[in-house]
Amino acid sequence: MSDKFKAIIINQEGEKFSREIKEVDKSFLKHGDVLVKVDYSTLNFKDALILKNGARLVKEFPHIPGIDFSGKVVESKSDKFKEGDEIIQTGWRVGEIYYGGYSQYAKVNADFLVKKPKNITSRQAMMLGTAGLTAIQCAFTTKQTREVLLLGEKVNDVIVTGASGGVGSIAVMMLSKMGCNVTAATTKPNEDYLKSIGAKNVIKSGDLDGESRPLDKGLYDGAVDTVGGNILSKVLSHIKPNGIVAACGNASSIKLNTTVMPFIIRGVKLWGIDSVSVSIKRREFLWDEASKLVDFELLDKSIKEISLEQLLDEYSKMLEGKTSGRYIINLNK
Repeated sequence: MSDKFKAIIINQEGEKFSREIKEVDKSFLKHGDVLVKVDYSTLNFKDALILKNGARLVKEFPHIPGIDFSGKVVESKSDKFKEGDEIIQTGWRVGEIYYGGYSQYAKVNADFLVKKPKNITSRQAMMLGTAGLTAIQCAFTTKQTREVLLLGEKVNDVIVTGASGGVGSIAVMMLSKMGCNVTAATTKPNEDYLKSIGAKNVIKSGDLDGESRPLDKGLYDGAVDTVGGNILSKVLSHIKPNGIVAACGNASSIKLNTTVMPFIIRGVKLWGIDSVSVSIKRREFLWDEASKLVDFELLDKSIKEISLEQLLDEYSKMLEGKTSGRYIINLNK
């Protein structure tokens, strides 16, 4: 490997917070037992928060952010991986308490890594990243958990909130491919795009943002909620008996003002989705299933591929709600 390589370094000195691209060497990487040449990383909402001010998630500075990456092993002290293995890294608080993927090289714990399935490329893995891993968990929970695990009725009509975001857009595509009629709720004027990836109906998020009744007309067999707050409350009131709502985000609010009525009258289930500490065995299953549920050629139309330098200009737009689709960072640029 090169003696020097590029990485985004964030630092906190007193009240001053900084983020800049620096040249560092391998000795700077202090965590883990597997060294990876990073090909691609991603920009998630959590990444944008960390780039802004650390988001109280980063405990030690200086630090390399980036919660996702894909690449190839160049050195390994673990018998789980060898030089040349292609890997995927998401979750496990990498990019938060461990150095992350906004670097041309990364060093991580072997227990955090998954071998990339042969049926997807390194770039496609980061077209999904944490957002895709979360979306596939949501899709399986909303549909397969009810139909297969709980032996319930068929899931036909579903709603996805925050449908223009990374998780939401991929969930729309996956649920559509699984045979669902998907209603996409969004703040963005991109109805044509959402319908192109599988949405049957598109509604404004504002239509769901008012005060909700304890129970409203049952419209959906299930839901994927990425925003929380009043919108999640409203969605819960519209779920038909025995439906499952997979909740994975809080872009609108961390608070939930609801009643027990959807749960005890209709048997609705609110199912929390955690993409950080999913077991390796489940991750391997989900990544293998991804290629069956994602049209990567179609998804690629919504991908913005940027460099580390461009990332420092783009992350703030995500925090302002001015982005849609997925951003991937090419570490070779």
